[in-house]
Amino acid sequence: MPEFWSALGNTIWWGLTFIIFISYLSVLFSIVADLFRDRELSGGMKALWIFCLIFFPFITALVYIIVRGKGMNDRAIAQANEAKAATDTYIRSVAGSPADEIARAKALLDAGTINADEYAALKAKALA
Repeated sequence: MPEFWSALGNTIWWGLTFIIFISYLSVLFSIVADLFRDRELSGGMKALWIFCLIFFPFITALVYIIVRGKGMNDRAIAQANEAKAATDTYIRSVAGSPADEIARAKALLDAGTINADEYAALKAKALA
């Protein structure tokens, strides 16, 4: 019976260690991404932060989160807003407007490709 509890304890300890390690890696990746996202920080300071993250990882990560944590959030929000704006602009440029769709349908009607009923259906669909 003692072997069961020892094996269970080792399994729980291994799982906890694994979760902490994955969390730590997530924090490190977030810090490195934030360093390269920050346009106001000079290259020398970025190199210093990376150097400290390599040789003093735990204390540097804690200091970085304490000192620059609010800025990390602001930069992440700004990047998300830029990505959303770029996506919205692209969708608008590809989708076209209802007026463009009606103009294309009118050109098809004038060319005789579609009849008046089909033109009316396309126009109603564009305006919907």
